[in-house]
Amino acid sequence: MRKYDAAGTRTALLSAATLRFARYGYDGCGVRDIAKDAGVDAALVYRYFGSKKALFDAVSGKTISVFEPLDHLPLDEVPEWICEIVSKAPTEEQAPHPLLTKLRSSNREESLGRLREDIAEVFSERFARRLEGEDAEVRAELLGAWLMGVTLMRLSIRSPALSSASHDTLLRYLRASLDPLLNAGCPEAGNECGEGR
Repeated sequence: MRKYDAAGTRTALLSAATLRFARYGYDGCGVRDIAKDAGVDAALVYRYFGSKKALFDAVSGKTISVFEPLDHLPLDEVPEWICEIVSKAPTEEQAPHPLLTKLRSSNREESLGRLREDIAEVFSERFARRLEGEDAEVRAELLGAWLMGVTLMRLSIRSPALSSASHDTLLRYLRASLDPLLNAGCPEAGNECGEGR
């Protein structure tokens, strides 16, 4: 067993739980497995978190905290921020994609419901309030779709072009694609996008 202070024990358990839940889903791993990975006694999971479910909720909250910069980052810096996440995020082996964590849980409906709530809070509510113009909620969720899709393709699926693209190349295309979502909604009134309103 490793010896940590209280903060170190909590951090070690969160890190171990993040990997375990992501790789095997909520029902695919036990408290003993998580504690063993963290190098601590299983009783400490209950001491610091109370239950396996509370630990899972803490891990989920930690994942959502990644999006906090969207609450205050200048909008013209958002593509660069997304590019940094895509370029520097851990690989599937280091920290599996949070979307896969939900899909790997045996109780998928509950897991997907939580994911839907998280997306609604981060993008449909908080980030959408920062966008001017029409269809703010749609544009905010489209940005979320870009972020999750690109990270999933590049880091987990490792599609050949995206996984090998340079930071500058990614940023160029991200700016071209995301600027209309951030600044003006549908860029041309009367085109196919506009006609559906």
